[in-house]
Amino acid sequence: MSKTFMGVRLRRLREERGLTQTAVARALDISNSYLSQIEQNQRPLTVPLLLKLNAVFGVDVQFFSEDEEGRLISDVRDALADGGDEPISTVELRELALNMPAVGRALVSLHRKARQSAERAEIMALRLGEDAAREAPARMPFEQVRDFFYARRNHVAELDEAAERLYAAAGLAPRQIRPGLAAWLAEKHGVRVIFDETDEAQRRYDGPNRTLYVSAFSKQGRQAFQMALQLAFLEAGDLIESLIDAALLEERETRDLLRIGLAQYFAGALLLPYGDFLRQAEVYGYDIDRLGRHFGVGFETVCHRLSTLQRPGALGVPFFFVRVDRAGNISKRQSATDFHFSRVGGSCPLWNVYEAFVQPGRVLTQMAQMPDGRTYLWIARTVGSPGPVYGAPGKTFAIGLGCDIRHAERLVYSQGLNLSDQAAATPIGAGCKICERPACPQRAFPFIGRALQIDMDRSASTPYPTAAAT
Repeated sequence: MSKTFMGVRLRRLREERGLTQTAVARALDISNSYLSQIEQNQRPLTVPLLLKLNAVFGVDVQFFSEDEEGRLISDVRDALADGGDEPISTVELRELALNMPAVGRALVSLHRKARQSAERAEIMALRLGEDAAREAPARMPFEQVRDFFYARRNHVAELDEAAERLYAAAGLAPRQIRPGLAAWLAEKHGVRVIFDETDEAQRRYDGPNRTLYVSAFSKQGRQAFQMALQLAFLEAGDLIESLIDAALLEERETRDLLRIGLAQYFAGALLLPYGDFLRQAEVYGYDIDRLGRHFGVGFETVCHRLSTLQRPGALGVPFFFVRVDRAGNISKRQSATDFHFSRVGGSCPLWNVYEAFVQPGRVLTQMAQMPDGRTYLWIARTVGSPGPVYGAPGKTFAIGLGCDIRHAERLVYSQGLNLSDQAAATPIGAGCKICERPACPQRAFPFIGRALQIDMDRSASTPYPTAAAT
């Protein structure tokens, strides 16, 4: 652990609990002056003190995690990218996230409310004269669902625990899970599973006849996932509804999307039970292909599950998972760690997830460094399926799985890489519009902050801004 200055967070924790410096210093067995120096960021928060805080006050160590700082930096950067009078540097953003995190979160909240108002105004303008009284949703439904998982670090403990109990009760085992699920559906729910060759749908449930139709053309891992998905509604339906209610979501479309997302989470947790999967991941050095063969599932399923291993006391490597298509559209994005890629500004063409399309089926690795100096190890590979019939288009995606470089030694993908050589890392960004790198050969748009500064400078020297200024 490097020197970590967390004085503001420690002071905020003390004030929230109504404790004096003397009381905290006595509990940590340090002097008042030492505690005061820590709170003033004159001395770092050491590992022994962090452990004492956890033992004495029950403080989650994630409260003092630099990952939380990185997540807030990314969110504030996105919030400020929409406008402002001057560019904000990464150094200033980090200072805000480290010393005034509550202010940073308030800025993010204000930005979201402003964007909601703009969306309402736009939709009301389009509907004027038809149904002007009808309000638009506060945020797009998929954004609300994404934020639900983001706030939980992509880990839903209640569903993980329920899935592990069902895995044990049904006597399931790796590579034998498909027949085990079919037997459990029949025995406990009276549901018959039919592998259908006539329907193009992956899964179709006929409730009145208690029949589950699963595509016969899918791979066995995908067929098992569809059966597990049906069990999510049959076995964990009440639990899923309670999670949705606790999220205080009102829009029906948002609740429906979250219901599907939680059911899919349960299905993945049932195929890859947390404890067994984490143990095997550590044994295999997080080798995605070996894990897929061991559990009988595909590359994407393994990657998605790896991004959820954040159980307190049994943490896996905190991964960031993303799925993109050839056009750069991000169709899946899950994060168990700090989130650097922009929600609104696109992504970086130098990122190896796009190189994967040039070398389909091959696992690519990349050491990549963000503008703030943080370095990551990325693994990327294409996945897909052919069209159902001749002439029909198939599906092809690139999967990206990344982690902070400090965790890279635990991965087989770090073999042959000099992890300490910062010069070997590819400089990438969070998207051209919010990336500060001035000399990037792949830049497609000017950095918004730089464009604003140019506009301000030229406006100050000439009464009429030129076209180049915009």
